[in-house]
Amino acid sequence: MFRTLSVFPGPFTLDAAEEVAGPSGGPAVLRLVDCSLLAPPQTGGDGQARYLMLETLRGYAARQVAQAGEEAAAGAALAGYALRVAERAAAGLETSATELAAAAWLDAEDATVHQALAWATEHDPATAGRLAVALAPWWSLRGRYAAGYELLSAASRDAAPGGEQWCTAQVWLGRLATGTDEAAGLKHFAAARDTLAAGAPTPLLVQALAGCADCLLNLGRVSDAAREAGRALDLARELGYREGEARALCWLGASAYYAGDHAACLARWREAQRIEPATIPGSLVRRSTFFLAIALADAGELAEARQYCGRVLSLARQAGALFDQADGLILIANIDLQTGGLPEARAHLREAMELTTRIGHDLLVHDCLDACGHLCAQTSRYAEAMTVWAADAALRAERGIPDPPRDAQRREKPLRQASQALGAQRAGAAETRGAAMTLPIAAEYAALAAADDAYEAAEAPATPRLSAREQELVMLVAQGRTDAQTPASSTSASAQSALTWTGSGTRQAAGDVRT
Repeated sequence: MFRTLSVFPGPFTLDAAEEVAGPSGGPAVLRLVDCSLLAPPQTGGDGQARYLMLETLRGYAARQVAQAGEEAAAGAALAGYALRVAERAAAGLETSATELAAAAWLDAEDATVHQALAWATEHDPATAGRLAVALAPWWSLRGRYAAGYELLSAASRDAAPGGEQWCTAQVWLGRLATGTDEAAGLKHFAAARDTLAAGAPTPLLVQALAGCADCLLNLGRVSDAAREAGRALDLARELGYREGEARALCWLGASAYYAGDHAACLARWREAQRIEPATIPGSLVRRSTFFLAIALADAGELAEARQYCGRVLSLARQAGALFDQADGLILIANIDLQTGGLPEARAHLREAMELTTRIGHDLLVHDCLDACGHLCAQTSRYAEAMTVWAADAALRAERGIPDPPRDAQRREKPLRQASQALGAQRAGAAETRGAAMTLPIAAEYAALAAADDAYEAAEAPATPRLSAREQELVMLVAQGRTDAQTPASSTSASAQSALTWTGSGTRQAAGDVRT
């Protein structure tokens, strides 16, 4: 029994021990605790008592498992347990009422479900595919987009194309790709849509259509997005599928927003808000609330918009929904800027950028860059504002990501002010510097510009400035010059500090892959 329980890589419950080792597993755990072969139970994040085998003992027991030829049986037992946990938790993530408990359960089983997935991907593809699909909503909630995409891709590679399991995997691959690679996300959603459209309407077809609408919007194809969202709404209502109806309403409203129809987007998002929250996933409750906050902010109803945004942040923090936290923080920072709350805007923007960097969501990075530009402009740091906005514009153009019309309109006045304050030469230099940046370097630059010490330095008249030669060196590096091509001997400490973020940050040549 000692060696059987070594299959758990992290804390486990008595029920888990019995599922993997049989009915005698529970009593055996208690005996092993008495013998100091297992640590006494501690309450996990899910509120359950969990036991743990120390790593040195686990390594010894694992060698015994290998010597006894029990590795395959132990791996299969763990994979079966992980699949049961993941599928029950995934069902809990389908409604906002049970989201917190389901997510906490998977958090506590993190090490176990991932070890089981690794084993199943190599030895049991059918189980691996089901397990990865069940874990995908949790990965998305926790902002594990890139890692989740890779794991789901590997686990579903042997799924038969056209089957329900394959279509479900395509929908979740699309969701995990959205925000970082819209073209890839659209490809996954469209593959599921086209396959499912050949049969009777299903909730999964509604999800695929709504996913297509999301990606199409992010690619600037607004009319196509509205068409797909409209189809999703019709089918969802035909099926009585409330989650699908909420998704479709969110993206129909977003299509109207991008088209400049404020009344239509507000109506759609209010309609989504009227759907009973307990019947749909927490992610949709937060998304529809966030969209409504955007519409209210655009209408100048800033106090009400702040209330809705505060609700999003509260719900997101409770659920540990990192994307929704970051999105809400960016919006509330923009509201702060419009109401003159510069310290609050800096604090919210810094937190948003930390979260965005952690989860690696490119579209959120672009939103952070835009907000940072406004923060710099309002504190008279015009060069930084133009640099950040130029980086955002160049990177959007490179990837085919449209600039939301209202964002572009809101930038017009501060851009003119910045250009006039700097003059043609300095404004051009700032734009050239920004256009040379990669997305990670632009994000790092914006984070530095949003920091308290950067703001205080801008306010202090005695702050040292870069000399003309030092500015030239920074520009050379930003344009792709190597250290060998740049005479470092004439570079001061202040210029060296600036070079720390530009030295490895020049944009890659056309055709290179951006990570």
